[in-house]
Amino acid sequence: MKQKKKIIWISVLIAIVVGGYFIYRGVKKINPNPDYYVGQVLDSLNGVYVYYNGGIDNVEERNVTKDGYNIGLKYQCVEFVKRYYYERYKHKMPDSYGNAKDFFDPKVKDGELNKKRDLLQFSNPSFTLPNVGDLLILDGHSGNPYGHVAIVSNVYEGALEVIQQNPGPFASSRALFGYGDEGNKYKIQNERVLGWLRIKEDIKKDSLVDSPKI
Repeated sequence: MKQKKKIIWISVLIAIVVGGYFIYRGVKKINPNPDYYVGQVLDSLNGVYVYYNGGIDNVEERNVTKDGYNIGLKYQCVEFVKRYYYERYKHKMPDSYGNAKDFFDPKVKDGELNKKRDLLQFSNPSFTLPNVGDLLILDGHSGNPYGHVAIVSNVYEGALEVIQQNPGPFASSRALFGYGDEGNKYKIQNERVLGWLRIKEDIKKDSLVDSPKI
């Protein structure tokens, strides 16, 4: 009898855990903020829009350009930064897939070329401070294992401002990250920041004219 009760209690516990997991996943997909609708314009940088996504796990259709380049899933953070780079710089990543945290390649040394993204990569900390337009890459965490990516929109004394898509249904499209010195290097004071990516200067100069439309 005791063994039977033990089995029942274990089964109940498993059911609660599994049920809770699926409820949690469902909540992350739905839109819990009635002030906005999915696809609503929230912000913009140089004419490229940030759209509201609802729950952080919500995905709409895949955004693909007329020439077949994969921008990403609407309206995830990756979709915004790649759309911005495509429209602003005509930039296409050789590897156009992967989660946000995968944009940072730990095998690439500070200041060298990340060939998968065709962007210069800087580690956190780095001898080089982020510039406006750089992609700031954040590692995943328990609530979001995929990581996050945003664009540096302003650089102040001791802080960076970023613009981001899909930071969460109640979070702002703009956020600040403090930075300081760490042994002759610049350190972004957030342990999730893996580093940042930068468009090559020659490409940047050649591309800032009549950005293509998707």
